[in-house]
Amino acid sequence: MPNDVGLLVRTIDRGLVDLALSGLSRRQKTLPAKLFYDEEGCRLFYQITELPEYYLTRTERALLPQVAPLVLETVSAGTALVEYGASDEGKAEFLLSHGAPIQPDKIAAYVPIDVAMPALLQMRLRMAESHPRLAVYPIAGDFMDPVKLPAAVAGMPRLGFFPGSTIGNLDPPEASRFLALARLTLGTSSRFLVGADLHKDPSLLLPAYDDAAGVTAAFNRNMLVRLNRDAGAEFDVAAFAHRAVWNDDESRIEMHLVSRKDQAVRVAGQTIRFKRGETIHTENSYKHTQERFTAIAAEAGWHCRTMWTDPARLFALYLLEPRTIA
Repeated sequence: MPNDVGLLVRTIDRGLVDLALSGLSRRQKTLPAKLFYDEEGCRLFYQITELPEYYLTRTERALLPQVAPLVLETVSAGTALVEYGASDEGKAEFLLSHGAPIQPDKIAAYVPIDVAMPALLQMRLRMAESHPRLAVYPIAGDFMDPVKLPAAVAGMPRLGFFPGSTIGNLDPPEASRFLALARLTLGTSSRFLVGADLHKDPSLLLPAYDDAAGVTAAFNRNMLVRLNRDAGAEFDVAAFAHRAVWNDDESRIEMHLVSRKDQAVRVAGQTIRFKRGETIHTENSYKHTQERFTAIAAEAGWHCRTMWTDPARLFALYLLEPRTIA
């Protein structure tokens, strides 16, 4: 009788292979940040948000209870909340209920958009328990592509929501392109609440991306684990070190995976060679001043209606509205 285990064939994600080989074939090897967010990556990122060094999440969460009621005053009853990068509903809750206990009818539908399908499915189950009367329409996809909203929300006013400073992971032209796409999706009478980290001293920034417990390092290396599993790669994960650096010229934190030695790695049958010290650039996190962020938004057709920040000016929430073009 044949050994069935020996007959198993690993399924290869050709789209993932193409993404990996495209980036790893460049002079400065790169991998796109969206590869972070498989199930394990989502779990590790949640741990990152709870770390003492990672001020972004707790600062934004402290702002949202104050900001949410003010935002909801600017939208009509029966609004659809469209959240970009919604791996969980924790921050949306401030707009769905916690921020507006006397305005429970303001949000009639919730449209979370994220690349992580497992996280969206789990969220939908939780929302059915916590908000049984709320219509929830998850969309699995890349928010850098045009998004078609469900027909059920076609006639509703829309409030976009993009928390967590995820917009900082996009370089300025990409951020402007995303904001322009979101303007088309949300419509000319919409509002858009965007969370963005502010420019500050690198001594405050760097620990948030290179924590003492090594959770961010595990998150960064998990990208290689995913490629081994889903793209037919053969990375020795331990042969790559995590590195976070501040690039002052570009005003951004960069995350890299650094090869600890000269090595050759097979990816779906192709060989990628690394020299000792050579890096894979995995993520950028731009830290814009208020003036720079509002300029990027203006290029995409948005006007900054209001901006809120914490007393230490670590983080900002911007309320955007479509700009009238003469």
